[in-house]
Amino acid sequence: MDLDLQSRTAVVTGASIGIGRAIAKGLAREGARVVAVARRKDLLETLVQEVKAQGNGSVIPLTQDMMENDAAAKLTARAMSELGRVDILVNNAGGSRPLPVDAPDSAWDEAIALNFTSYRKLAHALLPQMVEHRWGRIINVTGKSEPEGLNAAFAAKAAVHAWAKGLSREIGKHGITVNCIPPGRIMSEQIRRNYPEEYRERFAEEEIPVGFWGEPEDLAALAVFLASPVARYITGAVIPVDGGLRRYQF
Repeated sequence: MDLDLQSRTAVVTGASIGIGRAIAKGLAREGARVVAVARRKDLLETLVQEVKAQGNGSVIPLTQDMMENDAAAKLTARAMSELGRVDILVNNAGGSRPLPVDAPDSAWDEAIALNFTSYRKLAHALLPQMVEHRWGRIINVTGKSEPEGLNAAFAAKAAVHAWAKGLSREIGKHGITVNCIPPGRIMSEQIRRNYPEEYRERFAEEEIPVGFWGEPEDLAALAVFLASPVARYITGAVIPVDGGLRRYQF
């Protein structure tokens, strides 16, 4: 399928590894120009070389910590300078934050800032020029809604779902869609480090209907589709990529 992304520009945060990296490569493969944002410059440079080897699209590395003061404003200015305009935003930077019941407010504030506020600020910073051009895609990589315990990231991602749904109703008339993708068990450096292969195999057999853990490319396939003009009638949605892991109904 031709996704008609050859003339589009994109910003992908958390793009140095895992899901963000796969999405950046996927968008570039479809011909988009991508600003890949992350803290680790060396990994971004490797990504640039991998995309060049693909022979299609381009990636511009941009080193930025989303927890810095005015990170959204700085990133917006730099992305606009590199791309001229931004058609697609993929909010992917974030991290799990399990917390004890007596965790200080500062721990909660940090988790909310990283996993919700940074998404909101960056999207709202880029919205005016999307509205001006009457086209845009905002895709948020979020998290599951079935926490095993107290985790500030889960609360923040739930906030993203509610914000994204409300925003989608406000800006749909401008040709802009807003969607969320909660990952299931997607393989990453952290997963391989923290979960032995024997455990992963047993978990997949007992808990994941398709019988295996996903790869970043499995989620990237949906993100790239949602970023395209082809997905114009999908907005305000929360679409898990989890091999059937979640048990709740929509």
